[in-house]
Amino acid sequence: MKTNTFPTLRKRPANERGQSDHGWLQARFTFSFADYFDPDYMGFKALRVMNNDTIQPGGGFPTHPHSDMEIFTYVIDGQLAHKDSMGNDAIIEAGNLQYMSAGSGVIHSEFNPSQNHQTHLYQIWLHPSERGGEPRYAEMPMGDAAPPNALNLLFSGDGRDGSSQIRQSAEIFFGRVDASRAHDVPASESMPHVWLQVISGSVGVLGETLHVGDGLAVENQADGFRIQGLSNESRLLAFRLNEAASQQSS
Repeated sequence: MKTNTFPTLRKRPANERGQSDHGWLQARFTFSFADYFDPDYMGFKALRVMNNDTIQPGGGFPTHPHSDMEIFTYVIDGQLAHKDSMGNDAIIEAGNLQYMSAGSGVIHSEFNPSQNHQTHLYQIWLHPSERGGEPRYAEMPMGDAAPPNALNLLFSGDGRDGSSQIRQSAEIFFGRVDASRAHDVPASESMPHVWLQVISGSVGVLGETLHVGDGLAVENQADGFRIQGLSNESRLLAFRLNEAASQQSS
């Protein structure tokens, strides 16, 4: 029998996020990360990292390891050069979303290949549902290629509807919506929690108004709900999540 629960909302305003400035890198942290710690923001369900980075020309992260983490990078502006121990050597263009499952272990580097332009991106980490496994890599071209006024499923735990399969019972959507248009987030009893992150523009969700950089946690919302566009070319990421326990990862 379905249990009736009331959804709870928690907004994470862009200007309240943690921040750091390393010269070559300016970062905003939705959740605790590196030297930024806030016990009230340690993640949301399996979602552990939501970093909004600006990398200066020629700057980047030299070769470093990861394991047991699902890593997603969405390039908003500029380019990101990626190399890894799986043999991938790619330039991630603006509007594209990259997926790397670190699995039992992977080594990679990330740099802004331009000497003149900044790279602006989100890097997102999800705990996997289980540890280990061979590392994986995939790219999803989005940006202007994504259908307008639609919510597009990019990644899922079962690879349904042409999405890339990931190691977590979660669904990740990319949306573009114009003013006076709307997206419907589908109902899901198995994944009743949603995190929304606004990339550009502004949207209205369940009585909340979200602007660039704002995030919103929606707990216990098994029913579908609507995302209303409040400005043209608003873009967002939506994460549908379950109650799966987090795995310790790095």
